[in-house]
Amino acid sequence: MRSEALCRPGCGACCVAISISSPLPRHPDGKPAGVRCLHLTPEFRCDIFGRPERPRVCIELKPSREMCGANRADALAHLSRLEIETAP
Repeated sequence: MRSEALCRPGCGACCVAISISSPLPRHPDGKPAGVRCLHLTPEFRCDIFGRPERPRVCIELKPSREMCGANRADALAHLSRLEIETAP
């Protein structure tokens, strides 16, 4: 069972660690894992949050204690492992 958590301010790990296979503005070929999304602001916020062009994977990804860990480094490590484990 997944325990829900609030998104950690100043983190943005999911906007770096995960790959996005669908096209999105400024990333017409998607975004590879480990590359900072061009929509991630200096404050680690998504500048297309709530807009229709935001990718489905981003909309459906919800923060959880398991995913986010105790800090940004934990979140980056966990999401990077998931990317490796689920790579085609």
